[in-house]
Amino acid sequence: MTAELVRGQNHPLSRSRLEIRVSAGTPIVTAAALGDESGRIHGVEWVAHPGAPTRPGLEVSRQAAADHRLAVDLDALADAVHRVSVLLALPAAADGRGPTRFGAVAAPFVAVTGPDGTEVASYTVTGLDTESAVVALELYRRQGAWKVRAVGQGYAGGLTELFTDQGLPRARQLAGDIDEAVARGLVRSVQAPPSRPSDGDRSRQTAAPARHPDQGAGSTPQAQGTPDPVPPAYGGQAAGPPGQGGPQPAYPGGAADPSAATTGGPIDYSHPRRRNAAPPPPPPAAPPAQPGRPAQPVAGDATGWSMDERLYNQVWGMFEDLARTTAAYRSAVDFAESRMDKELEQVLSDPRSRIGSQGDAAREAARARQAQLVDQAREVFDRDLAQLVAEAEVVEPALPPAYARWDNPVWHAYRVPMEIPMALRLGDLRLPEADRLRIPMLLRLPLERGLWIDSGRADAQAESFTDPHDMRRLAVETAVSHAARLLAVHPAGEFTVHVIDPAGSGAQPLAPLTRTGVLAAPPARGAAGVAEVLGRLTQRVDLVQMALRGGAADSLPPGFDTSQHLLIVNDFPHGFDDRAVNQLRYLADEGPSVGVHLMMVADREESAGYGPLLDPLWRALLRLTPVADSHLADPWVGHAWTYEPPSVPPGSQVLQQVLTRVAEARRAWGP
Repeated sequence: MTAELVRGQNHPLSRSRLEIRVSAGTPIVTAAALGDESGRIHGVEWVAHPGAPTRPGLEVSRQAAADHRLAVDLDALADAVHRVSVLLALPAAADGRGPTRFGAVAAPFVAVTGPDGTEVASYTVTGLDTESAVVALELYRRQGAWKVRAVGQGYAGGLTELFTDQGLPRARQLAGDIDEAVARGLVRSVQAPPSRPSDGDRSRQTAAPARHPDQGAGSTPQAQGTPDPVPPAYGGQAAGPPGQGGPQPAYPGGAADPSAATTGGPIDYSHPRRRNAAPPPPPPAAPPAQPGRPAQPVAGDATGWSMDERLYNQVWGMFEDLARTTAAYRSAVDFAESRMDKELEQVLSDPRSRIGSQGDAAREAARARQAQLVDQAREVFDRDLAQLVAEAEVVEPALPPAYARWDNPVWHAYRVPMEIPMALRLGDLRLPEADRLRIPMLLRLPLERGLWIDSGRADAQAESFTDPHDMRRLAVETAVSHAARLLAVHPAGEFTVHVIDPAGSGAQPLAPLTRTGVLAAPPARGAAGVAEVLGRLTQRVDLVQMALRGGAADSLPPGFDTSQHLLIVNDFPHGFDDRAVNQLRYLADEGPSVGVHLMMVADREESAGYGPLLDPLWRALLRLTPVADSHLADPWVGHAWTYEPPSVPPGSQVLQQVLTRVAEARRAWGP
């Protein structure tokens, strides 16, 4: 599995023979520098560059190109070599027409692969501006094991400044030799290939207008939505947008176009299931940016076949952007701290400088350098955060009801939809460094796992909520908010809600559902009511599964309700015997695949008497909290995201109005 690195992150290397592949949007120069334990380059013979492309265990390209492959054999390196730095630089064009800074070109992409092309780690060098040379990544040896680290350190002074910073005595002369070697072979440089995002590219790009799929093999490839590997924080499974797939043949029956094979013309990559579908209109274009300022954000500027899909992909991109820029900031702060600790350790190791003005000056200098590095990292982080906040201010008002908060004016014009949306908003996510930015937490539909509203007391609210009754009430209110949104985003008659409340303890917070008449039946009470509801839904799951496995999905009984079903269980485990507990586990495991979903409102500690029997049940559900709590994590860099549940504004009647319209639509639709 490929490790997508962010600045400062490292990854172990399990093989010694490697290829480093570099892709950029313009011809660039690649080089590799060998360093000792402290990273110092001892001489020009420790650098592989276009003028001297081979060194022991190392080979680089001989000319500027948009794509490069560097060969590295770690076992062939000298024992004194502990670091291999991959260097990128913009060539000095003789006519002065080429780019002079990385901020004016596409971000370079660097991947470490095996000789067979298997990708081990990758890094996109972002955040560059005036720099014309950059240390992209480095391979380093520590305690006998090799690792790769994403560096991304740029230099506005080009290779001369880079080599000087690396401790090379003849830095200017070597930089001149490289420029001269590149100038001799620049006419042979490989031009950048046409831009084509890979299947794994999640970056938000402007989609080009696509022709109709029926226009034949000469049509432009259609814009596809970005893949959607939903993280655990989003509670879903990896699933792409509708119609996502690999290249498909343009001719019926799977035959390839012979003319395309002989003439080299464009191939039609349109999806066969969209043969009769109109192509997606291009996303809205951002207004031209003023010189020296970033472009103004536009709602829906991501790719997709509908505005909802574009907004979904844009929100996903904002989530990923915030995760990456925060990881880069935290890594920079950690690096500054470790560097200061190392410098202070060196000062204290010398008894002569331990006491006196010399030691004090050295300590002050170390702290000043640490503060300077942190301030620089914070400046970059604040710049990225300001752009994300500006984008959120544009995107939030444009969200459809399924993605919008309850205080969004879009709910005042709510109408029961005619089709199921792409996703559903479960709340907001934020990070402590970016407290003013909230990212919508979107869950793909249909639901692929149940929900667990934890009514227990978490660490985050240990002092704020000491009364367990308050927590239970808030948990049921949160469940009602989620259920109301699920009902509101489904067409009339296509989503049914059942409630189990054995002791009636949730009667007051459940009132919005019971008074408006959106429930299939009144909440089940007592052991008999629990057994009846669980038995009916379990039987439904068994029946649908047998029909699907037997290939007889069209042979279900007449009048069979084909809608999605949601069971809200309150006050668990009170009123549940062993049989009911096993039925709950069965519904959590098997129900989602046939349209039966579970929403538990429970405190795990209260069910501790069942022991490990219920562990699979909790693991099968996505845990949410009725108050803000940091319990969700993304899989890339492990951030602890603070989840904030959806809340209805105090005194607002929006929930009541929406449920009333849902109930009216159900009565008009039903028999």
